[in-house]
Amino acid sequence: MQPEVNNAEPFFTAGKIYKRAVIHNHYGGNRQSGISFSAKFPFVFIFSGESGHQHGYRDKWENEDIFSYTGEGQIGDMEFVKGNLALREHLKMGRRIFLFVQTQKAFVRYEGELELYDLDFFRGPDREGKERSAIKFFFKRVGKNLNYPLEQFNLSLAADEQKEYGSNLPNETERKGLVTSRVGQGAYRKSILFRWKFKCAVTNYSKKEILIASHIVAWKDSNNEERLDVDNGILLSPTYDALFDQRLISFENNGKIILTKALLNSNYASIGVTGKESIANLSSGNIPYLERHRENID
Repeated sequence: MQPEVNNAEPFFTAGKIYKRAVIHNHYGGNRQSGISFSAKFPFVFIFSGESGHQHGYRDKWENEDIFSYTGEGQIGDMEFVKGNLALREHLKMGRRIFLFVQTQKAFVRYEGELELYDLDFFRGPDREGKERSAIKFFFKRVGKNLNYPLEQFNLSLAADEQKEYGSNLPNETERKGLVTSRVGQGAYRKSILFRWKFKCAVTNYSKKEILIASHIVAWKDSNNEERLDVDNGILLSPTYDALFDQRLISFENNGKIILTKALLNSNYASIGVTGKESIANLSSGNIPYLERHRENID
């Protein structure tokens, strides 16, 4: 029996696996692209897989409500054209977005309906290994009200920039000014903020202006994939960030803090570090990075 298709409600059920060809048979759209929009209905389909992993691009749920997705474009700077433009403008154009994650070749799992919450830029390699500007979209579940203390990217301003710059993103110097003035430290920082729900991983301190998105394994010691991997990030208040960066503290796989011998206990106490701190919600992806961080502490 063929599923019933109508303009208002698609036939998908969250968590159910579908053959991708069945979706396109009913709704049309590009059968190969990660971003596919129907010519028959006001729907945009996101198909997330592992095609960008070798370049460090990983689409993922940053937390239970926010899904981050890297825009399309294999060579050179990503541009707000075709699929990227459709995602950015979907609310204005009245298009609904549906997310699917590849489970095996030709099969995908339906994750749910999304709407754009924010976007930002980051630097990363293209298919040829050349550094370029890339776009990171942040989507929320439809119907979910979020109150993150975030200065979101101004989408209407982004449209104005489109007129000024054409389809190309601003160059690195121009964008650095735009990003710094409006959205802080770019897509990676936002991913870390969402992952840790805008709270220090150790203290739960939540003033985002001073929280620092730290790499667990330092940037200089990471490859391209690791530099962009959210699991290689941790959100810390300045004191803990400084200690962690200098390897004066680290954390066990269960989250318990490790104090090194480089500072006397009295020095730790004078800056409010008790030795009883711990991180409650480490992910399995954090563990290999923490193990590497602990390799060079005394």
